[in-house]
Amino acid sequence: MKAGRAVVRLLLILVISVTLGLAVYTGNARQVLNNRMPMPFGIGISVVLSGSMEPALSVNDLVIVKRADAYGVNDIVVYQSDSSLTIHRIVSVNEAAGRVTTRGDANDINDPEIPVEAIKGKLAASVPGVGLIVRILKSTPGTIAILVLAAFLMVRSWKQEETQSDEDLEKIRDEIRKLKGETGEGKPDPEAIKEEIRRLRAESAGENTAPGNGEPDSGGSQAAPKNCGEPK
Repeated sequence: MKAGRAVVRLLLILVISVTLGLAVYTGNARQVLNNRMPMPFGIGISVVLSGSMEPALSVNDLVIVKRADAYGVNDIVVYQSDSSLTIHRIVSVNEAAGRVTTRGDANDINDPEIPVEAIKGKLAASVPGVGLIVRILKSTPGTIAILVLAAFLMVRSWKQEETQSDEDLEKIRDEIRKLKGETGEGKPDPEAIKEEIRRLRAESAGENTAPGNGEPDSGGSQAAPKNCGEPK
């Protein structure tokens, strides 16, 4: 049981470290570099905030975006314009000028032409509806809630372990008092006490090793990156 609690605490420490690390990383990317969608290892996660890509993508779909060396017609891409993100389909490519034109599947008109450098990546996969959870978790209240819950569970685990240790020690004391009473003159048999302590420790070790019972708008489907602000 002690080993299980130690593993849980390590996982909670990992959760806290990752949460804080992502908050610092995305905060720096957004405020210092004006990068609305950081792409560590060439992969980013965003949330669709409008219906301009219906029926291919719907509001609150989670989209996984991957950076590519080249982009072509019919690729669904996420690009940044000023401080907003948009996820639309490429409808034409101007290779000579290094620019592309996009349009939402549900829109009637094309978007303004953009440079290829503005493209973050193209759609690799999507998960319907999951984006809402991501939006909540990556918000400031969501981040605080994760940290508070992880800290609470860590403290609770430590308290439970301390309580178990105190109970084990009290059992040993009770047995010693019993042995003193059985010897008659209040002088316990040292060998009997040692044997009882060994037995109780073995039982305690057995209990501790046993399994526990006991966001794009403005006419475009926009994507909110996992590690940054909501796209417009």
